[in-house]
Amino acid sequence: MRAGVVVSAQPGVEDLAVQAEELGLHSFWVNDTPMVHGDPFVALGLCAKATSRIRLGIGVTSPALRSAPAAASGLASLNALAPGRIICGIGTGNTARRTLGMRPTTAATMENFIAALQNLCTGRTIEYREGDRVRDVRFLHTKGHVNTAEPIEFVVAALSGPKAAAVAGRRGTGLISFGLLDPTAWHALHDARRHAARDTPRDPDSRTDSYLVTALYVLDQDEDPHGDAARDATGHIVLSLLAFAADARAFSERLGPEEREAVRRLLDRRGTTAIAPDRHTKLYPNYLERIAPEDRDLVLPSLMNTLALVGTRDDLRARIATLEQAGIDELLIQPVIDPPTEMAQLVKLLT
Repeated sequence: MRAGVVVSAQPGVEDLAVQAEELGLHSFWVNDTPMVHGDPFVALGLCAKATSRIRLGIGVTSPALRSAPAAASGLASLNALAPGRIICGIGTGNTARRTLGMRPTTAATMENFIAALQNLCTGRTIEYREGDRVRDVRFLHTKGHVNTAEPIEFVVAALSGPKAAAVAGRRGTGLISFGLLDPTAWHALHDARRHAARDTPRDPDSRTDSYLVTALYVLDQDEDPHGDAARDATGHIVLSLLAFAADARAFSERLGPEEREAVRRLLDRRGTTAIAPDRHTKLYPNYLERIAPEDRDLVLPSLMNTLALVGTRDDLRARIATLEQAGIDELLIQPVIDPPTEMAQLVKLLT
């Protein structure tokens, strides 16, 4: 299985991209979460100039964040700096919208957005609509400005439902998911993708890649799998789910009693409620970054086991082999403790 890394966009990110390339990682991604992290296009522009081989990904953007022409301009500009090395994950904005206190967009809107980007980024014309006004839009200048000749890889963000996977099938894209370590769920996503592709001119079995984003912690012999070190390495993944549950009561109600209690404690600790209109300003600071020691009790073993890869080297290799059999092509980790060391551990684990 290939390996990659996902980080937040911030100054100095290009140095980490160089280290990832030197370690032999296949891809280097930055989050697109406005008002929480830096801008991914700026960050990847720096990475593009500093590297020569590693693929560069945005994970993930949304039609609720940018218009199709604006997003296409950013992607094609990156493609001019790193020809053929750009990957763009696209979702409904489940996280990036909630961090603004807004709701995600629909799967249909996401699908239209992907189609527009696929066309614009290959130099074709689209119908661009704002309200009742519709105009043909295409790149008017390409030479020296953007690159529409080299392919850009698009992947659709899918949690566990079939709608996003069906979009991927109809648009001929790959898949990316966050903390989805259930091989059965991945088989279902791939089945939904193939089924949707049958209704298009595309080959249902055409080659696309699937990416899994998670956290990784390799245990020493006899080390506690739920000790402080493991909780620190995986806590950002767990707290991201708890923050989502605190922000989406319908999802929270599907959790078990222990997990719902952790959501309640998180809300109390952040000084907000599940219905406060400004709860996003309390729930998402430090999102997907290293957790504070006082929040370790929120990192429940049940959620660590569900969302993250924690185990001995042999245990992890066995789990990863099972995930590879389920159709996952690349494992992406989000390192928050010591990124260079964690990237090196990932490479060693998979070689």
